[in-house]
Amino acid sequence: MSAIAIDFGTSNTVIARWNPITQVAEIIRLPEISLQAEPNPALVPSLVYVVDAARPELLIGQAVRDRGLDISNDLRFFRSFKRGIGSEVEGFLPQLDGQEVTFKQVGQWFLTQVIEQLETTDLILTVPVDSFEAYRHWLAGVCDGLAIEKVRLIDEPTAAALGYGQASDQPILVFDFGGGTLDMSLVKLEAAVQKNPFGLILKWGEKSAQDLAKQKTRTARVLAKAGYNLGGTDIDNWIVDFWQNTRGIAKTALTTRLAEKLKIELSQSSQAEEVYFDEASFTSYELKLDRAQLMAILKERGFFQQLDKTMSQLLQQARRQGVEPQDIGRVLLVGGTTQIPAVRQWLEEYFPPAKISADQPFTAIAQGAMQLQKGITIQDFLYHSYGIRYWDRRANRHNWHTLISAGQPYPMPQPVELLLGASLANQPSIELVIGELGVENNRTEVYFEGDRLVTKPIQGSTEVRPLNDSPTSRSVAVLDPVGNPGSDRIKVLFQVDAQCCLRITVQDLLTGQTLLDQQPVVRLQ
Repeated sequence: MSAIAIDFGTSNTVIARWNPITQVAEIIRLPEISLQAEPNPALVPSLVYVVDAARPELLIGQAVRDRGLDISNDLRFFRSFKRGIGSEVEGFLPQLDGQEVTFKQVGQWFLTQVIEQLETTDLILTVPVDSFEAYRHWLAGVCDGLAIEKVRLIDEPTAAALGYGQASDQPILVFDFGGGTLDMSLVKLEAAVQKNPFGLILKWGEKSAQDLAKQKTRTARVLAKAGYNLGGTDIDNWIVDFWQNTRGIAKTALTTRLAEKLKIELSQSSQAEEVYFDEASFTSYELKLDRAQLMAILKERGFFQQLDKTMSQLLQQARRQGVEPQDIGRVLLVGGTTQIPAVRQWLEEYFPPAKISADQPFTAIAQGAMQLQKGITIQDFLYHSYGIRYWDRRANRHNWHTLISAGQPYPMPQPVELLLGASLANQPSIELVIGELGVENNRTEVYFEGDRLVTKPIQGSTEVRPLNDSPTSRSVAVLDPVGNPGSDRIKVLFQVDAQCCLRITVQDLLTGQTLLDQQPVVRLQ
């Protein structure tokens, strides 16, 4: 059976299949749940209507729209639930049929029903570039209960670069702006090499090491990446807010759907309009929107300031890798929000129009993910810095010493070495607390406002996030005999493996014993 790639998106989901005869990836349609009419792309709207949560029984994709369930004010209807999967705060969620329904549960129902329609045991799933590890673990949980032998993951922006078929020696900027997230990733496609060709493996069937070693690979190396929780659904909500504030039109699922429709039409026309009938007041409205009004809405919401901030973060990372903006060879547009003319104009302030490609905004990620079938591995880098906690005598408080800096490629070719000694007489053990440094403590509040799902960023401060600060995981060395101040006692080797797992090896310098050997500590981000 041929492999299947699924690009699970906030607004739409795309499914690709590898054709072994033509050796190319092709987008497929599924009965009832995909858009069927040509020349529309074969998109599956990421929509769920829960008929019965206890069984469960649900409708997904285009079947929800065909029955008009996406324009009803019904808590059984879910959209944009992918955004809630990665959020630390669930917000208010309804109880349906005696069951508390979470975004993770809705997402699992959606993906499970999609996968069950596909006759495959080999699955490739795409993952947002700045997703939490919880999102990857969630995907693993979704696949555990399915008859799938092989599951691999690939970052969405890297898959997009492969989908556009860019083989330039110059770095490529993938600008992925969909319904829920803004992701920018600077990648470089390398020459063919002999390496593990399977990306991040979640599940794998029987396969010999000799078979794996025979496969040729190309490496797509991620040089820099930045992201933000902003997308097309936010713009839809802003348009509805504009109508409410200027014309007193109520916020409903129908007005949100009409806002999305007018926004899409403005990508092709300078103005758009729809007729809306308010069943509560028996009043008809002509809803009009032009590009100037949309531009004013975006500016009022600080839309372009956030784009500038995210681009600045990416370019700063790129410069640390020795890449200047003029060194970027191509800019590839992915996601429906990139079709807004104002977004394209904003990008042209940074890059010449000739460098910008926009002909595969919906299908590039799924098609690029299928390139793993040809033996392409992903060399990624750490998004954050990591270090250990120590007692700062001058400041009379704990501080942090950086061990591994942001931008470090993994798997690491060489470990980082650290020598430590006892700080107290007759010390029985040595503890280490490892932290993620420079994490911006911004959270996203997810909640329902009427019938719509809202994600709201909560501003915070920059802080360190401890990763192993518990009594059972802090201790890295039991000293026998006990340790005393005055000399180095242990050598600790830190290394990040291909699965982004931090491992440590601890050697007792006094006895010559290896106390820990490649011990996994924590999965990094």
